[in-house]
Amino acid sequence: MKSLAELAAIRDKMQNKVNIREGEGGTRVVVGMATCGIAAGARPVLNAFVEEVAGAGLSDSVTVTQTGCIGICQYEPVVEVFEAGKEKVTYVKMSPEKVKKVMEEHIKNGKVVSEYTIDMAQK
Repeated sequence: MKSLAELAAIRDKMQNKVNIREGEGGTRVVVGMATCGIAAGARPVLNAFVEEVAGAGLSDSVTVTQTGCIGICQYEPVVEVFEAGKEKVTYVKMSPEKVKKVMEEHIKNGKVVSEYTIDMAQK
């Protein structure tokens, strides 16, 4: 059995993750988690976004959620980024490694990582 302090620390850590997944942040990151997405590796991508947002201290302004099928299975894992007043950005064939670049360039600095978007994937 863990001590009360250890249990409280675990609760606080997990509560932060829940807030990131259910919050009302200004930026919303949505990971396609239908069967096709999960089979293509969407779960580690979702987890990487949650960890990166928490690690960057952005849980007040960025929400990470999941959805079902986005409809472009051949490009899974698919991530959509919604920002107030801006057009949705769809990232395709994502990986936990790509999450780091999207977080640094797009989420933190506002510059879309165009080589990971669907327009570049079709070329």
